Amino acid sequence: MTSDFCIAVHALVYLSHKNGVLSSDALAENICTNPVRIRKVLSKLAGAALVETKEGADGGYRFTGDAAHVTLADVAGILNVDFTVMNWRSGSIDKPCLISSGMAAAMDTIMADLNACCLERLRRITVADIELNLTGKKPY
Repeated sequence: MTSDFCIAVHALVYLSHKNGVLSSDALAENICTNPVRIRKVLSKLAGAALVETKEGADGGYRFTGDAAHVTLADVAGILNVDFTVMNWRSGSIDKPCLISSGMAAAMDTIMADLNACCLERLRRITVADIELNLTGKKPY
């Protein structure tokens, strides 16, 4: 998983909490990252109509979704996030050994199942849930 998911969730919760337009600089300050990264991630959210952009000196981003209904699974889907990724697999499909030749496919299945479990859990957490949790009003 890349940090884009964390940036997106943080930005949505902060935008929802502030209930107004915030610049990429203001978001970057709160999220503790670079404004260019903010713009890159939020452009994907804007493409999915979760945020709108406003140009000009007082421009920035505004959350347009319903915080009580936007789930973290929605955000993950917009960003095309895989939570478990394997960059290397043991064994080789070309080996005569059933274990060696089948291990990569077995691990791919396990990783896909773990991703599905993550998404299922994230379907039960909304942007509003996180804001309420951070303000001490509701645990997840």
